Amino acid sequence: MTTPSKIKSQCRFWLICRALAISAVSISGAFGGESPGQTNGATEQVRTVTIRAQVPADAGTVYVTGNRAELGNWDARGLAMTGAGRERTAVLHLPAGTQLEFKFTLGSWDREGLGPSGAVAPNYHLSVDANKDFTVVIPGFKKGIAEYIEDWKGSGVLGRLEYWKDMRSKFLTPTRNVEIWLPPGYDDDATNRYDVLYMHDGQNLFDPRIANTGVDWGVDEAIVRGVKAGKMPPVIVVGVWCTGERAWEYSPWHQGTNYAKFLIEELMPEVNRQFRTRTGPEHTATMGSSMGGLISFWLCWKHPEVFGGAGCLSTGFRWNGEMGEKGTEKPPLIEREIAAGATVPQGIRLYFDYGTRGIDATFEPEQKRVDAWLASQGLKEGDDFVVRKFPGAEHNEAAWRARLDEPLEFLFGGINGKTSAR
Repeated sequence: MTTPSKIKSQCRFWLICRALAISAVSISGAFGGESPGQTNGATEQVRTVTIRAQVPADAGTVYVTGNRAELGNWDARGLAMTGAGRERTAVLHLPAGTQLEFKFTLGSWDREGLGPSGAVAPNYHLSVDANKDFTVVIPGFKKGIAEYIEDWKGSGVLGRLEYWKDMRSKFLTPTRNVEIWLPPGYDDDATNRYDVLYMHDGQNLFDPRIANTGVDWGVDEAIVRGVKAGKMPPVIVVGVWCTGERAWEYSPWHQGTNYAKFLIEELMPEVNRQFRTRTGPEHTATMGSSMGGLISFWLCWKHPEVFGGAGCLSTGFRWNGEMGEKGTEKPPLIEREIAAGATVPQGIRLYFDYGTRGIDATFEPEQKRVDAWLASQGLKEGDDFVVRKFPGAEHNEAAWRARLDEPLEFLFGGINGKTSAR
């Protein structure tokens, strides 16, 4: 049986999957058109980067991992640091111009290094424009995921969280954690029923201690904020954690169909049985980012009888089914669907957005192709679907957290006079 710790370890694959979501941009190439350290065929210059970490004396072996082969390409046991006691060191020789991104672990993603606040530290960034000596203080490392789940109140969440651990599915191989967020007031009135939002990458939604980058989406705060402002009603949120099969489960052309069966045939009936939900597409929406945005769009597109709306943030429409740099010449798979004459049902509501920095800077052309296709199918921009561009926004949880209010209000809050998910 896959343990919660193993599921979290698998979910750290998410950092890689940001690049996999749009395989035309590899991890190393997401920062520019040329390979790091190369300019117009000139001789590559090498720089020395020394990374020093001050850790608890009893930490054991400490690993540094990141977006370079020298660091294991985000393998949790990327590069063992030398030294003992509190002082640890790693020395890298990298091409000039490399944009380095890295983290520290004790050998697995459920034992990541913590920052000063006690939450998981975000990725460290370093521009290798010269020889560099980088020092960081790591006050401690994460506890096991099971401990955080049991201590959900320690996350500071507004409302109440319930966890279903190690859920099995006849459609999917890995087990997974699922969290159900009940808004404040849920337990006060046993007659009230609620619309439901199904979200992907559930480990990133409520608790910064287990979120992949140390920043959660703040879904609870955003909903409470919207309710207090009178812009939306309280809703139930079901967060489905990702697994090591994330890229394939969130791909409509791979395991996405089985993931949909898990949601619709196994998870949703149990949620409806145990909680006071409103059912039907007019009361049910789905939301995610990157590949999670792609599967959200597909769920609404292919299952409008279940999901009346989808929030698709930084959507991975550039996904072509290839991981890494190989196959980057292949067109996105969504273009194959459009070219084959795919149609879109009427009545669904779709929210799209993207930023302009990092990977998100490459999203606009493909988004515009999808927009044109939706319009050709009779969907009206501004009513049936909206597209938002956020200048300066990157491809990470902090960026999605900052703009979460708008998709929530669009799906549930009465944009253009509508009052439900559809």
